[in-house]
Amino acid sequence: MPTCLPLVLRRCHACGSERFRASGKFRVNANHKLIDAWLLVLCTACGETAKLTVLERMNVRSVRPEMLDRLHDNDLGLTAELLQDPVVRRRNRIALHWDNAWRLDTGGSDHLDREVIDVSVRFAARIPVRPVRLIAEGCGLSRAEVERLITQGRLVSAVRLSGKLSGDFTFTLKR
Repeated sequence: MPTCLPLVLRRCHACGSERFRASGKFRVNANHKLIDAWLLVLCTACGETAKLTVLERMNVRSVRPEMLDRLHDNDLGLTAELLQDPVVRRRNRIALHWDNAWRLDTGGSDHLDREVIDVSVRFAARIPVRPVRLIAEGCGLSRAEVERLITQGRLVSAVRLSGKLSGDFTFTLKR
């Protein structure tokens, strides 16, 4: 589950840094019947503000009133939703940096001494993470040991455990 907002990867026009943090603030501008809205992000190096387009030249009547209220209230939940929205990320040509922005809840360590462990992993948000790292952290193993268990066939899953995943999956660990 996420612990904070991820960093936004985008080049700063002022200093050349590539990391921004979301301020949680929105800028909304209406011109007659058309509305624009931006999410403001701050450069981690120089503090320069950049705008990520959320709404662009949309008719005011086509925007849900709840959405407008959340924009005007600088809703932090809306900030998190919009950062994870693939349309917003593609439109603004940004990527997210999730390192140190999530934590793993294992429900305790009493299951680690069993011979066979069936585990279901559920993501509270679409956070791309390497399953090998997640399994190593959750089971108290090194990543090399997890890789060895996979090659020996003692750690199996219906999904590919190499690469990154951001969706729910299950795996079985045989000790």
